[in-house]
Amino acid sequence: MEFRELIKLRESVRNYDLKKPVPRDVLDRILEAGRLAPSAANRQPWKFLVVSSREMLEKVHDCYAKDWFRAAPVILIVVGKREDAWTRRYDGYNSLETDLTIAMDHLILAAANEGVGSCWIAAFEPNILRHALELNDAETVFAITPLGYPEDSYQPGHAKNRKEISEIVEYL
Repeated sequence: MEFRELIKLRESVRNYDLKKPVPRDVLDRILEAGRLAPSAANRQPWKFLVVSSREMLEKVHDCYAKDWFRAAPVILIVVGKREDAWTRRYDGYNSLETDLTIAMDHLILAAANEGVGSCWIAAFEPNILRHALELNDAETVFAITPLGYPEDSYQPGHAKNRKEISEIVEYL
């Protein structure tokens, strides 16, 4: 798909077909897009956790209380370590959130390109995830997204309410 069309069409999906698994080769292409994402000083301070077993899905589902979240066959979790990210020496700014944001964006755009729905979720309960995934104290869960094919009843094309370009761009 042409890139401009992809970014216009990508939207948050909240209707997944649990009976239709995401094939491994499709997941691999999505994950490769995340792997190739740029990061400050090429530190790549991320790890992508792919949850698809029934047992782990049950544990992870408790972190977000929406029914539609339980219908996705895969939950992708982006985790990072602050100590692995680049830090600016002048003021101590750490690039972890920026790096993980770029990786997550690559992942969800790659999913859309494959016809796989996603929905970037930050409103999860981190302690539930930390416990379910047995993460150590240095690992930060940044964002999660379900991955799956939309249900047949899914109606794409909800109008995106975006500001006009003149409201957000200033040429200097």
